[in-house]
Amino acid sequence: MAHARALPLPDLLAGDAGGKRNGVWPDALKRLSRNRPAMIALFTLGAIFVLAALGNYVDVIQRYDPAALNYADGTKTGPSWDHFLGQDHLGRDTWARVLQGTWISLRVGLGVAAIALVVGVLVGGAAALTGSAGDNILMRVTDALYAFPDLLFIILLRAVLDGRDVPGGDVAIIIFTIAFVSWMTVARLVRGQMLSLARSDYVLAARALGASQTRIVFFHMLPNALGPVIVAVTFAIPVAIFAESALAFIGFGVAPPAASLGTLIDEGHRQIIETKWMLIFPGSVLAVLMLCFTFLGDGLRDALDPRSR
Repeated sequence: MAHARALPLPDLLAGDAGGKRNGVWPDALKRLSRNRPAMIALFTLGAIFVLAALGNYVDVIQRYDPAALNYADGTKTGPSWDHFLGQDHLGRDTWARVLQGTWISLRVGLGVAAIALVVGVLVGGAAALTGSAGDNILMRVTDALYAFPDLLFIILLRAVLDGRDVPGGDVAIIIFTIAFVSWMTVARLVRGQMLSLARSDYVLAARALGASQTRIVFFHMLPNALGPVIVAVTFAIPVAIFAESALAFIGFGVAPPAASLGTLIDEGHRQIIETKWMLIFPGSVLAVLMLCFTFLGDGLRDALDPRSR
């Protein structure tokens, strides 16, 4: 008696329409590429990232040392050919300082998002897979930290760690303090997704076909849970940048002479009567970053939403 050939499990779960397999991620990428605001935001963010990164290491782009006090060219001077964005009240080049501030702010946002993603996936996945006892312990700890006011917690941690000699200096300390209160949302999201996927048809089919728990978690549950998590992490980047700017604005930012966008905005608002450009330029960069990450997050959410397929 002839038996019909069974499809391998990945083929069975992915589907095969007309001999052409359409995976979740290629479809999402295709939908994202058709979202014009998201693609404009992505290219704008890429251009800002490259310009800020190169500007801090290539003298031709930076032109001046952002910490150099240049009284010879004047102070509080407006934009000119020699100083594209003018000079601040100490004669420092605003263009060089905006490049430095943008690079520091981007490092903070991306660093916080990376830590939040790793810790959130580990804690949320462990809570969903360790049973009721482990789930209760991990989620109660997460809820307790989640209930504490974020900004107050960040300020307390920043004050405790202030002056410590750590690799990466103040930037690393700020990344750690903001990330410490940023992973809870990702952990709760991962836990909810994993618990929901554990009862899905394709996971039950994989278990019935003899797939191990490790294979089910890493090849079937985790990839399908990452869509909402990626969107949440994308939105976490501007939140982290804004949190760092708020810290800098109240005096808990990076130590001088380094400057983030928040530091520059704080300095600019103190000199707003005489030198409006000191506030306008870093404020505009921060606004563009917030707007671009928002558009990109919205585009990723639409692209990864199964209901839009």
